[in-house]
This record gives sequence, C-alpha cells and structure tokens, in this order.
Amino acid sequence: MTLTLRALALLVLTCAIAAPAVAQTSPRARDLGVPFAGEPGPLNAITDVAGVEVGHVTIVRGDDIRTGATAIFPRGRQGIVTGATAAVFDFNGTGELTGSHLIDEIGAFYGPVVLTGTTGVGAARDGVQRWVGANFSDPLVRYTQLLPVIGETYDGGLSDAWRMALTPDDVVLALQSARTGPVPEGSVGGGTGMVCFYFKCGIGTSSRIVNFGPGASFTVGVLVQANQGVRDQLTIAGVPVGREIRDLAPRRATVPGESTDGSIIVIIATDAPLLPNQMSRLARRATIGLGRTGAQGDSGSGDIFLAFTTANPVPIGSEAPLTFQSIPNEALDPLFDGVVQATEEAIINALVAGRDMNGRGNSVVYGMPHARVRQVLRRRGVLGD
Repeated sequence: MTLTLRALALLVLTCAIAAPAVAQTSPRARDLGVPFAGEPGPLNAITDVAGVEVGHVTIVRGDDIRTGATAIFPRGRQGIVTGATAAVFDFNGTGELTGSHLIDEIGAFYGPVVLTGTTGVGAARDGVQRWVGANFSDPLVRYTQLLPVIGETYDGGLSDAWRMALTPDDVVLALQSARTGPVPEGSVGGGTGMVCFYFKCGIGTSSRIVNFGPGASFTVGVLVQANQGVRDQLTIAGVPVGREIRDLAPRRATVPGESTDGSIIVIIATDAPLLPNQMSRLARRATIGLGRTGAQGDSGSGDIFLAFTTANPVPIGSEAPLTFQSIPNEALDPLFDGVVQATEEAIINALVAGRDMNGRGNSVVYGMPHARVRQVLRRRGVLGD
C-alpha cells in the first residue's frame, strides 16, 4: 500500500469511528433478569419524554484516544428558541457543568446539553456555538447560546486526555445526529472512555411512567454519563455484586497527581409541569438512585445532576407575563420515585453495555461479566427470571 493509500485508509477509518452511533442490540439490565421497581416507558430511555433528542459522536483513534461527546436537546434541534425550565444540584462538586450559574439565576436554559471528557469542555462549548451560528441567524437566539451547558467526567485513564482529541466539528456532528428513538449506551459519545466501579461503563438511560390518578400520567427520563465508584461499592438490585467479583481489575495508565476517583453527570427530563424549585427537588433525588448502586460521592467525584421539563416553556425576549402550571408540591412523590428508579437503572444499563476496552499506555478495562452477575443474583434469590 502506498503512503497515499495508507493515509486515505486512515482518514476513512477515523471518520467512520467518529460518525454518529447507531442504536445497539446488545442486552440491557432487564434482559439479564435484573429486577427494577416502576413502569418503564416504551423505549426505557430519556427519549420517552416527547421531544427529547440524543446524539453521539464516538472517537476511537489509535491506541490512546477514547473519547467523544453526547448531545441532549430538550425539545429537539429546532426547539432551542424556547427555554426549558430547569435546576441543577451538586451532590459532590468536584466537577464541571458550565452554564449552571445561569440556570440557578433564571431557572431555565436554552439550547442543548453536551456531555464529554474533562479536557473536551472547551471544544464542546465552541462546537455548540458554531452549530448555533450556522443554523440560526436570529441574534436573540444566538445570544442565548453564549453560555452553553456542558458537563464532563474524566476519561484520562483510557484516553490521552491531554491530546484534546475532541474538536468543535466533532461536537457539531453529535448535535446534527441527535434523534428521538432508542439511545445507544455504553462506550459511545461522552461515555467512550468512562469507567465505573472499575468496570467499563459510559452512557446509560432509563425512564418511568408516573401515574397521577385515573387517566393522568407523566414521563420521567434519565441519561447518565457514569464514571464513578470503586469495585467494592457496586450494588445491583440490593446485592453487593462488587464484593463477589473482585478479579477483572482494570489496568489503567495514571501519572502522579491524577485522581482515581470518578464522577457522574445525571440528566433528568420530564414532561410534568413543574417550577424551577420543584425541578431542584427532582434533581436532588438522583442522589438516592446513585446510592442504590453503591456509589457514595467520593471526595474527588463530580456528581452533578441537571433536571429539566419540556412543560412550562420559557420564550426568548418576552415582555408579557408568563403563565406556568405546576403540580402541587405535596404531590411530587411519584415523580421522586421515578427519578430514583430511572437513575438506578440507567447506571446499571451503562454497566451492562460496557465491553472490554484497551487504551492509553496499555490500559485495559473489562466489561462487567454478565453470566457471573446473574450467578451472584440468582444465588441471592433476586434474579428476575
């Protein structure tokens, strides 16, 4: 093969790997028989909330690049002209969610949320602004995108984070690929290089149908970028699975000063009409779902939760009084349940979707062994089959 052909082949390979992910057919936690409380939506994904779109770009290059970006639109790509009522909660704040100060101030945000690796935050920000500039000419719409919402967890164990491989063009690709429908999980998008409970992990999602009396229901959807926890903490369906599967330890390249703590970003979507303070109450409940998987918010972990609703839209530039509806505060318990249940299942789905991955400096992280997990759960009498 000539040098030119080698270069062409490498270019084609890189573009193919970086292309938007497609829906996967690999098993999810329920396919293994893991029991979960609550009624999932048809897709058991954040996209069960009508209008929500998700896109990934996955970058696997050579031996040392394992990164990407995941984009979430509350109302689809054309819906950024209307803000989403929202709130942020920091369970442990050793992490970053840009735009969070604006959300705290006005109780809403405009545009997409992008999740990526820690050193990709700048490229993600630039990519969102580049995409907005190319697709929207209204100066008011552009103005709302000066503070994009970007979340991060650190993928430097498997990926050479300081190569800063993610580019704004990659993020534009993730934004353009956003769709409704099934959401690919595991080592895709922002989850490409992520590890949790010392198993390969990444993106996971789940949903719950929440009933409010006869004929009334709402949907809660959760998407996580999971990169948290140590092995002994891992709990599935109340069983301390991590204590019984002590082998398959990862071999990760680290340098002095790098933390082995992880982080998790939890995105919560609902179509229930809620006010910003109520969204804050929902966001806090993700802590309980996280705790059910055994994670406890280690000191170096950035555990940051963003909740938004597709109800109660916030138009741009309106000077007229706005009218919002809300569920009574004392009636929020079913929504709290939905957040807790969907967060727990989304994390386990991210683990189930993980596969063995090699990376930077001969790093190896193993996927969680499905058959052995089933054996442990069966022995404890909780397997749902």
